[in-house]
Amino acid sequence: MSIKPGTRLRSAVCTTEVMVVAAPPEEVDIRCGGAAMLPMDAEPSGGTPAADAADGSLLGKRYVNEAGTLELLCTKPGEGSLGSGGQALAVKGAKPLPSSD
Repeated sequence: MSIKPGTRLRSAVCTTEVMVVAAPPEEVDIRCGGAAMLPMDAEPSGGTPAADAADGSLLGKRYVNEAGTLELLCTKPGEGSLGSGGQALAVKGAKPLPSSD
Protein backbone atom coordinates (compact mmCIF):
# COMPACT_ATOMS: atom_id res chain seq x y z
CA MET A 1 0.00 0.00 0.00
CA SER A 2 1.26 3.47 -0.82
CA ILE A 3 0.91 5.78 2.17
CA LYS A 4 1.90 9.28 3.18
CA PRO A 5 2.13 11.13 6.51
CA GLY A 6 -1.31 11.90 7.91
CA THR A 7 -2.93 8.72 6.53
CA ARG A 8 -5.13 6.98 9.11
CA LEU A 9 -5.48 3.19 9.13
CA ARG A 10 -7.47 0.64 11.14
CA SER A 11 -6.89 -3.00 11.94
CA ALA A 12 -8.97 -5.68 10.23
CA VAL A 13 -8.90 -7.98 13.28
CA CYS A 14 -8.96 -5.75 16.40
CA THR A 15 -9.70 -2.19 17.54
CA THR A 16 -6.25 -0.74 16.76
CA GLU A 17 -6.13 2.52 14.79
CA VAL A 18 -2.97 4.37 13.74
CA MET A 19 -1.89 7.55 12.00
CA VAL A 20 1.17 7.57 9.74
CA VAL A 21 3.82 10.03 11.01
CA ALA A 22 6.59 9.14 8.54
CA ALA A 23 6.54 6.84 5.52
CA PRO A 24 9.07 5.61 2.96
CA PRO A 25 8.53 6.64 -0.68
CA GLU A 26 8.03 3.02 -1.80
CA GLU A 27 5.02 0.80 -1.16
CA VAL A 28 4.85 -0.65 2.35
CA ASP A 29 2.92 -3.58 3.86
CA ILE A 30 1.57 -2.50 7.26
CA ARG A 31 -0.04 -5.20 9.38
CA CYS A 32 -1.78 -5.42 12.72
CA GLY A 33 -2.47 -8.77 14.35
CA GLY A 34 -1.05 -10.48 11.26
CA ALA A 35 -3.63 -8.97 8.86
CA ALA A 36 -3.14 -6.05 6.47
CA MET A 37 -4.37 -2.72 7.84
CA LEU A 38 -7.33 -1.04 6.15
CA PRO A 39 -8.26 2.56 5.32
CA MET A 40 -10.48 4.18 7.97
CA ASP A 41 -13.59 4.00 5.77
CA ALA A 42 -13.27 0.20 5.22
CA GLU A 43 -15.19 -2.23 7.40
CA PRO A 44 -13.08 -4.59 9.56
CA SER A 45 -13.33 -8.24 8.56
CA GLY A 46 -13.56 -9.46 12.13
CA GLY A 47 -11.66 -12.40 13.50
CA THR A 48 -8.85 -12.40 16.00
CA PRO A 49 -5.17 -11.48 15.83
CA ALA A 50 -2.73 -14.27 14.92
CA ALA A 51 -1.07 -15.87 17.96
CA ASP A 52 2.38 -14.58 16.96
CA ALA A 53 1.05 -11.02 16.47
CA ALA A 54 -1.10 -10.57 19.57
CA ASP A 55 1.17 -8.53 21.86
CA GLY A 56 -1.12 -5.52 21.61
CA SER A 57 -0.65 -1.87 20.71
CA LEU A 58 -0.51 1.00 23.19
CA LEU A 59 -2.37 4.32 22.98
CA GLY A 60 -0.16 7.31 22.23
CA LYS A 61 2.97 5.27 21.50
CA ARG A 62 4.97 5.69 18.30
CA TYR A 63 6.01 2.53 16.48
CA VAL A 64 8.97 2.46 14.08
CA ASN A 65 10.57 -0.07 11.74
CA GLU A 66 14.22 -1.09 12.09
CA ALA A 67 15.38 1.31 9.35
CA GLY A 68 13.49 4.24 10.89
CA THR A 69 11.69 5.02 7.61
CA LEU A 70 8.19 4.12 8.87
CA GLU A 71 6.64 5.67 11.98
CA LEU A 72 3.07 5.10 13.19
CA LEU A 73 1.24 6.79 16.07
CA CYS A 74 -1.31 4.56 17.83
CA THR A 75 -4.55 6.56 18.18
CA LYS A 76 -6.67 3.65 19.48
CA PRO A 77 -5.18 0.60 21.23
CA GLY A 78 -6.03 -3.00 20.48
CA GLU A 79 -5.00 -6.65 20.90
CA GLY A 80 -2.95 -6.93 17.70
CA SER A 81 0.70 -5.96 17.44
CA LEU A 82 1.96 -3.77 14.58
CA GLY A 83 4.34 -4.99 11.89
CA SER A 84 5.70 -4.20 8.45
CA GLY A 85 7.50 -6.36 5.90
CA GLY A 86 7.40 -9.43 8.13
CA GLN A 87 9.06 -7.57 11.03
CA ALA A 88 7.41 -6.37 14.24
CA LEU A 89 7.48 -2.60 14.76
CA ALA A 90 9.18 -1.42 17.95
CA VAL A 91 7.98 1.26 20.35
CA LYS A 92 10.02 4.40 19.71
CA GLY A 93 11.95 5.49 22.76
CA ALA A 94 12.12 9.04 24.06
CA LYS A 95 15.05 11.22 23.00
CA PRO A 96 17.45 11.85 25.87
CA LEU A 97 17.50 15.45 27.04
CA PRO A 98 20.80 17.30 27.11
CA SER A 99 22.61 17.49 30.38
CA SER A 100 22.24 20.72 32.33
CA ASP A 101 25.64 20.46 34.02
